[in-house]
Amino acid sequence: MATAVFFHAHPDDETIATGGTMARAAAEGHRVVLVTATAGELGEVPDGFLAPGEDLASRRAEELAAACQILGVARHLCLGYGDSGMAGEPSNDVEGSFWRADVDEAAAALAAVLEEEQAEVLTAYDEHGGYGHPDHIQVHRVGLRAGEMARTPRVYMATINRDHVQRLAEQAGAFGVELPEGDAPDFADLGVEEARITTSVDVSEFLGAKRRAMEAHASQIAETSFFLAVPPEAFAVIWGTEWYIRQGAAPGGEMEYDLLPSP
Repeated sequence: MATAVFFHAHPDDETIATGGTMARAAAEGHRVVLVTATAGELGEVPDGFLAPGEDLASRRAEELAAACQILGVARHLCLGYGDSGMAGEPSNDVEGSFWRADVDEAAAALAAVLEEEQAEVLTAYDEHGGYGHPDHIQVHRVGLRAGEMARTPRVYMATINRDHVQRLAEQAGAFGVELPEGDAPDFADLGVEEARITTSVDVSEFLGAKRRAMEAHASQIAETSFFLAVPPEAFAVIWGTEWYIRQGAAPGGEMEYDLLPSP
């Protein structure tokens, strides 16, 4: 069996982007390790959600622990950087934020985990972090550099299939999903075009685990959110496949269907 290290920016990112892949790998007997860059302390939370005196970082740590158990994570570590907040916020420039981190320094910390775990696989994000969040962009930079340092055999960039999202938007009505009125949504800055994707992982058998892990992140993913409120048929179509770009793979090659060797 192999070891895969999944590198993410904040708690809940692991579930949304790669939760099905993680659950599948664990079910197949592989070792699943999660590394988060930050505690996600700047995430948005509904008024009154936290108990008096409760801080968001502590709450999200508890939520992440629950999600890790659901997804079969064998080990979790946090690099300890500060949450940088959304793009353009003053928090981007705060000393100690992940966005301000020295790439080689952060990559060395991640590479040490890769070497200790003798990881065969590392996942990070695509070059604009899926949707442009500073910490997600930094996960891309740090992750790819760490893979180089540790000479990890296979490095993948978790991404969003832009063309798949466009098709879903066009078919939303058929699934009972109502989109906001007005101009058609613009997905130009979301993920990458389908032609760049090298790896398509079918996680349909693990959607139950993915959904429960989403529910565990209650401070960030409300029951009424788009993530959870869509009908079951739509949930399966939206989340049943997770997409990756294998670093170094030539575009247009034969599609891969797993990150790890089959047992």
